[in-house]
Parts: sequence; C-alpha cells; structure tokens
Amino acid sequence: MTDASSLARGVREGDLRLHELEDHADHDTAATARRLVLEAETDADLEAIGSYGFEAEAAESAIENMLGAAQIPMGVAGPVSVDGGAASGEYYLPLATTEGALLASVNRGLSVLEGAGGVDARVTKHGMTRAPVFRVSGVVEAAETVEWVEENEARLSEAAEETTNHGELIGLEPYVVGDSVFLRFAYDTKDAMGMNMATIATEAACEVVEAETPASLVALSGNLCSDKKPAAINAIEGRGRSVTADVVVPGELLEDRLHTTASAIVEANTRKNLVGSAKAGSLGFNAHAANVVAAAFLATGQDEAQVVEAANAITTMETRERADTTDLYASVSLASLEVGTVGGGTKLPTQAEALDIVGVRGGGDPAGSNADALAEVIAAGALAGELSLLAALASNHLASAHEDLGR
Repeated sequence: MTDASSLARGVREGDLRLHELEDHADHDTAATARRLVLEAETDADLEAIGSYGFEAEAAESAIENMLGAAQIPMGVAGPVSVDGGAASGEYYLPLATTEGALLASVNRGLSVLEGAGGVDARVTKHGMTRAPVFRVSGVVEAAETVEWVEENEARLSEAAEETTNHGELIGLEPYVVGDSVFLRFAYDTKDAMGMNMATIATEAACEVVEAETPASLVALSGNLCSDKKPAAINAIEGRGRSVTADVVVPGELLEDRLHTTASAIVEANTRKNLVGSAKAGSLGFNAHAANVVAAAFLATGQDEAQVVEAANAITTMETRERADTTDLYASVSLASLEVGTVGGGTKLPTQAEALDIVGVRGGGDPAGSNADALAEVIAAGALAGELSLLAALASNHLASAHEDLGR
C-alpha cells in the first residue's frame, strides 16, 4: 500500500496520472494524494474539502478523481400531511441549499398546507425515456422501419427486458424527420430513476432494429428523450414521473398566516406565472418549483442536472367561494420529475439518511412505491414553495423576507 505523499510525488513527477491512484492505494488515500497535488500546484487549502463523513470507496460509482466532498447546508421543512397514491401520512422534507430564505419559505408554505388539512398528491404518469436516432436513405425506408417497429413491439420489449430484472417497456413512439428515424422508448423503472437501465435496454432493442430493418443506428440518444435539456416533449408527454399536488386553503388561514387574500394570490399567479411566462416563451409556468426540487435532489441523491426537466411545472390558483369567505384552490403539476430511491447518488450515506427522513430509502413494496411517494412529497414541497412565494409577492413581503434572512 502506497502512502498519499508518495502517490502525490509520483503524479508531480509524471510517473502516475490522477485517475490511476486507486490502482495503488485505497480510495481515501488516493483522494488525499489528489488534494496534496492540487494544494502544491494551486496554493489552495483543501482542508474543508477533505473533511467528509463517509468512506471514499462508497462514492466510487458516483465520481471519478475524487478529492473530497462539497458540503452544502441541509435543513428540513415540515411536517406536512400528504394523502397520495403512495405517500400516506406526515412527512418531513430534507432540503440542501445555499439560498437563504428558501427553506423558511417552504416551511411557511407547508405550515399553511398542514393548517388546511394537508396535501393531496398523485403520480399520474410514469416512464423513463430514451430515444435513439437511426439513419435511413429516405422516407421510403423510414416508413418501412416504422412499420416493422410497430408490428414487432413485443419482440423489442423482449430484447430490452432481457437486460434488466426490474425494467419494463411500457411505450414506444416513432418519429420521422427526413432520413432520420427516432424511436422514443419509455420504461417503468420501478424505484430506480432508471436512466442507465433505459439506456442499456434500448441498446439491446436497437440491435434488433438494425438487424431487421434498413435503419442504421447513429446515436443511442437522439435528444428526443429528452434528458437534461428544456424540451416541450417532456412538458407534454412527461418523463420520469408526472405528479400533481393540490390543496384548498381557507380564506381565514390565508389572511392569518400569509397576510393576503385568495384573490390577490390568484391575480399574482395569473399575471406572473401564466401571462409573464407566456410572454417569456417559458416551458414552465410556475414561480420557482425547480428551486425546491433542486434542494430536494441534492439532499436525497438525485441527478441534479435533471432539475431542468423539473422546471416543466404549471402552477394554478383559483378562488373558491364560500358563504362567508373566499378560499384558494392551489396546485402544482410537475410533468417530468425524475426521481429514484435506489441506485446512483441515493447510495451515498448522507443522501441515504435524507431518504430515511422521508421514509422511502431503498426499494418499495410494491416495487416503485417508494419513488412514487418521494415524488409526491417533493410535489407537496414545491406547492408549499409556490404558495409562499406568491403570497409574499401579493403582500409585498418578498424583499423584506430576503433581507431578514440574509439574502
């Protein structure tokens, strides 16, 4: 076993490369050696980066050239009662962020939702997608390929599902653009976010398509999936999990807790989230849903780049008249929320503990129920964030709240 100083010296002298260090020492020693190299070459002090609370080997599948860890403050919002298709009961939501006032705002919103009797939430659609692109000579071969695919979907399902113990092909949609043929595969990936599962399964199906049609595979991902990019297809068709949370908040509660009215919040939502977003050409019609999703993703080990799809959310606010007051109906619908409770970053100790806070760590019974519950709880948090921010705007309290909380 080589010590960190010797490894660092080997890198500086050109005998070793940074990515080779785990071949000569354990993972923590390799990380220490990389810090020594960078401290010598950059004059940086990496003591804080090197202070992490897990075995470096546990992160092997999550990172290369590990130095240490980026430590982000984590807080908790809640509790709030969620009546979902999978979530049922009282939940806390861990959030990791560096944005002062965010957690306080979400917590304020959740307290109002709890005062209103809790949140209803449902996953309404699911399917992790991968869309390869094929080359053909022209529209005749494109039509031939599409016809074969539509007639042989069962055969493609068999090929795809042989690669996984849990994934299931639940949809396959062809698209033709000139001499390009796209096939958008959608999978039920159970409690996994499932991007790797979908990719491997699709590769197996593509081999069958190439063998049986004139089409030649150009790229396993043709961007019609669409992963980690703003895309209307995800806003319309969904990706991962489509989830909606809603609530009716009594008018008295709005005035007591949020110091505003249902009518004022509805107007702010219409002019800001609907009209303003439409004028901007936005794919998302919401106040800041991705803000809450990003903090939940960092806390629970999700793929943070997929927050871009989570911004495909629509917030609706309506007045509901009662004899003596006006209540508020509020909802947020996230079309493409990609979450999992197994695999990827969920295996890291800190993130696994955060999933334990929600009560959804690991595989659910039935399969997929834990990821569904996580999606529903995150949607409740997003709804709380929307309600709190819109109320702050409607009552002109936004700037003062940020000022009071350090932003």
